Amino acid sequence: MKVVLTGNDLTLEELVEVSRNHAEVSIDPSAKQSVLDSRKFVEEIVEEERVVYGINTGFGSLSRVSISKEDNAQLQENLIRTHASGYGNPLPEDETRAVILIRINSLLKGVSGIRYETIEKLVEMLNKNVVPFIPEKGSLGASGDLAPLAHMVLPMLGLGKAYYEGVLLRGDMAMEKAGIKTMKLAAKEGLALINGTTVLTATGALATYDAINLAKIADIAGALSVESARGIIDAFWEKLHTIRPHKGSLATAKNLRSLLEDSTYVTHTAEIRVQDAYTFRCMPQVHGASKDTIAYVKEKVEIELNSATDNPIVTGDGLVISGGNFHGELMAQPLDFLAIAVSELGNISERRIERLVNTTLSGMPSFLVKHPGLNSGFMITQYAAAALASENKTLSHPASVDSITSCENQEDFVSMGNWASRKVREVVFNVKRILSTELMIACQAIDFREEMEEGKLHLGKGTQAAYDTMREFVKFIEQDKDIEIYDELEKATDAINSGKLLEEVVSKTELDLI
Repeated sequence: MKVVLTGNDLTLEELVEVSRNHAEVSIDPSAKQSVLDSRKFVEEIVEEERVVYGINTGFGSLSRVSISKEDNAQLQENLIRTHASGYGNPLPEDETRAVILIRINSLLKGVSGIRYETIEKLVEMLNKNVVPFIPEKGSLGASGDLAPLAHMVLPMLGLGKAYYEGVLLRGDMAMEKAGIKTMKLAAKEGLALINGTTVLTATGALATYDAINLAKIADIAGALSVESARGIIDAFWEKLHTIRPHKGSLATAKNLRSLLEDSTYVTHTAEIRVQDAYTFRCMPQVHGASKDTIAYVKEKVEIELNSATDNPIVTGDGLVISGGNFHGELMAQPLDFLAIAVSELGNISERRIERLVNTTLSGMPSFLVKHPGLNSGFMITQYAAAALASENKTLSHPASVDSITSCENQEDFVSMGNWASRKVREVVFNVKRILSTELMIACQAIDFREEMEEGKLHLGKGTQAAYDTMREFVKFIEQDKDIEIYDELEKATDAINSGKLLEEVVSKTELDLI
């Protein structure tokens, strides 16, 4: 696959193809002229020595200081050297590649005053997989992601550090080994490269993509759990949801009906019990609420992928406008909302896990193992899932309600969007493990239920595909001495990470997808 950038139509799916699958990137020729026009105007400002913020002034509260034409290039290099103030672990490779891609696309809007060849340098780095070392911490998410983006730029100048072929090298060495020449920045370019919401958007966008898939997995795991508990399918009746027609609720109920089609494990009202617990009965409402939120966030992400988040904006017809497009609030709030939505998928899943391993609630052996007591079975897998669910509750506290003053009180209200994006990434990571645990436990419970029902029942079309796939990764656990549970949990998580579970279920079942 090749992704062609115009500045206007990059999709979330294309972002994933480039960042994770190393799809080749090119620039559509139609995007070039606006970049050239914007740059021409910057050069006129420099030549005429007109005082314009970010071109020949200091930055932030130092905008009061004018810079001579002779010092323009040094001003931009100084900006990168001093703004690269990050701390902590590096961004993962996929997030760093997403950062570069988004920045290229933003610059192609043609309002940043950057040279076209500088954008081409970023494309070359992406296609040859030079991955700058970007510490994940240090951005306030207003005046953009200044610190992390400055780290992105350092290798372009032969500075900083970058990975090439998986090895961390000095920036100049990484560029040399990749066959890419380093460069000097010209007027306005340093600011154009680092002023924007690019890093928080990259992290948040990939978390959004993963959240979309986890919402589908949550339906699959929940359907298996319903069958193992001989749950009541009537709660997913279409008419029940058309009288409260939220899209996510309708989609979840439809998915559950589709997954459970032809199942004889499920029951109807009063066949075994009159009602199920909320964690089964209210899946359409809870999963649905999360899906509606995820769909909203995806819309916001795709707007941001195709936005100019620079400051000042330099148009090709001679205008320089200083505004606030760098401010991360427009993404910080949605990403905080996303953390809540994904956390809830984990919260309800963990409660279903408890219902399956608790003999009082399930009617099956304690902790779903033969000879409980000698064997602990899935006892502590529920503890671990509960720990992750509880951690997510703290991580779901919004970052966007916080602010702190910076830059001599010039930048006096910030978004904390970078922290919002990193929090939701961690929530997604945790929920993946909770859902993996539920899938593994639900399959174990179905095996016990099959034995109890003497093999007279069969699973639904979708859940049978899910069960069969999970059994390729994890087997029935007879006794503790046969396994190390961490290894089994890792295998269950691999069923999600590999994409095979979703692929197999979707091939057999019609699911409504976000």
